[in-house]
Amino acid sequence: MDFKTNAMRILDQKKIEYISRTINSDEAVSGTEMAERLGEDPARVFKTLVTVGKSKRNYVFMIPVAEELDLKKAAVAAKEKSIEMIKSKELLPLTGYVHGGCSPIGMKKQFSTFIHLTAQDFDKIIFSAGKIGWQIETSAKNLRTIVNFEFADIICK
Repeated sequence: MDFKTNAMRILDQKKIEYISRTINSDEAVSGTEMAERLGEDPARVFKTLVTVGKSKRNYVFMIPVAEELDLKKAAVAAKEKSIEMIKSKELLPLTGYVHGGCSPIGMKKQFSTFIHLTAQDFDKIIFSAGKIGWQIETSAKNLRTIVNFEFADIICK
């Protein structure tokens, strides 16, 4: 495979083992559809969400695709009074990624990142490679060598 996303190039540069997974799509699909098309358990496929806290600091949250971010739990994890999702139009200038193709690897700036606790239940998790339709499969341990993150309980019950 000749095509590499920026996130894949970063992983290659750091000699981090991963598997690249793709679906044939030029348009963003829902996370659950992505998991279905990959033939994967949606609990193992994570979406990357970018937020802003009351302090105006940005945060990244990775949660299973079928789940919803609990903004109150997210605020507690980030030690903020409140957290809200950033507007879609702010995503590209802030991160360098578009909606549906946002990877925790290779953002323009490194933001405090939180991954839902369930990621620890899997040898490998799957998340965006930074381009719509492209995914990376690797361990949380491998991801930690590039992205500094904390595990946290951040989904709605």
